[in-house]
Amino acid sequence: MILLVVIASILIAGVTIYQYREQSKDYHQNRLERKEEQILQSIDYAFQETTYPVTTENLQHIFKNEIYKIADVQNVNFNIYDLEGELIKSSKRTFELDSISNCLDTHVLNRLLESPDKRYVEEKSTAGATYQASYTYINDLKFKPIGIMNLPYFEDNRFNNMELREFLWRLGGVYVLMLLAAIILAYFISKYITRSLQTISNKLTQTRLTKRNEKITIEEPSEEIAKLVHSYNDMIDELELSAAKLARSEREQAWREMAKQVAHEIKNPLTPMRLSVQSFERKFNPNDPKAETKVKEFSKTLVQQIDTMSNIASAFSNFADMPAQQKETLNVVKVVKLSLDIFHEPYIHFISDEDEIIAKLDRTQLIRVVTNLVKNAIQAVPEVENPRILVTVASEGNQVKISVADNGIGIADDFKDKIFEPKFTTKSSGMGLGLGMVRNIVENYHGSIDFTSQIGKGTVFTVRFPKE
Repeated sequence: MILLVVIASILIAGVTIYQYREQSKDYHQNRLERKEEQILQSIDYAFQETTYPVTTENLQHIFKNEIYKIADVQNVNFNIYDLEGELIKSSKRTFELDSISNCLDTHVLNRLLESPDKRYVEEKSTAGATYQASYTYINDLKFKPIGIMNLPYFEDNRFNNMELREFLWRLGGVYVLMLLAAIILAYFISKYITRSLQTISNKLTQTRLTKRNEKITIEEPSEEIAKLVHSYNDMIDELELSAAKLARSEREQAWREMAKQVAHEIKNPLTPMRLSVQSFERKFNPNDPKAETKVKEFSKTLVQQIDTMSNIASAFSNFADMPAQQKETLNVVKVVKLSLDIFHEPYIHFISDEDEIIAKLDRTQLIRVVTNLVKNAIQAVPEVENPRILVTVASEGNQVKISVADNGIGIADDFKDKIFEPKFTTKSSGMGLGLGMVRNIVENYHGSIDFTSQIGKGTVFTVRFPKE
């Protein structure tokens, strides 16, 4: 709309200027013709009133004084030439004759002779001004050419130019108002038209696979918008079905994997238990003087295997059963330091630059995070000559940073992408659930956990919790 108004204003301004110029051109052309006709009528009247024979030779006598009268009446100067183009008489005074040509050019005479209406007009310039020069035959009373009348006509366009400027200023003012109205109207129309599209765009931006998405409801939409809304709502229905199928599939897959892992871990202690029972049944002799000792050893073996199975069940229970977070206002420095008291290894050290860092966290889950990371560090340093584990707590802006560093064997590059996966472990024993549980706790608090490691030099795990 704005572009149309601008284009229309430019076109109308151009047409207006062109029309004014054409009108001015027609006006001056008609005025020149009228002046020629009036002068020729005055010349005919002079021929009727003169006592001289109307011939070329007598033109200078006939118009000796008459030419000035005619020029004064018509308010225009003109010149009279003979048929050969020689100047006979001019209405200009003697001191003004310098700008008058005493002899007409040959091409003027030829053009005048060839012209059907015996009239020729050309553009000439003098002193930097352009004017039209009109040439017409002067006929005697019997319509025989006896001379040539030359009328220099200077166009005065000052009035027309002033009128044109005033009109363009008024037209410009009108179109400025129209342009402002078009901008305002286009803004509101575009807002009205794009309102539905903006609603659809916002809904598309908010669409998530992991949550329930709202359908779009628009009152009295256009046909195209209605089709788009209907397609979006159908997509939402399909997306919810796909999300439900995906969630069900993921749950089933997770249970299958968990069942496989539980079965695998339980089979490990069951096999030695079965072999122990079969061996005891085959070799046990009640009359053996060492029978009581053998029964005790057998019982001890079974108890160890049963404890192993109990530990397996507890580990899976702890991983699967993540209690609701109980946000407490804790001194993180104090809680982390207390959680290290269960470890008796002399190479475990604790450092904190602050005595108190307050955050809202679950005490039990924070202790789980620290103890699991420290246990992993202890298991990484058994073969190191001078083992060292350093636990640090620091404040970073709105976060609490807990780091556990060791100088153990490090983590190979092939294992770094899998280190947080449940049931992944690099140790000969254990279920590989500790770091997976740690990550779950940290992510539930919208925190982060990362690590750096070098083979043979050690590993640093860093956990960040928000304070609020």
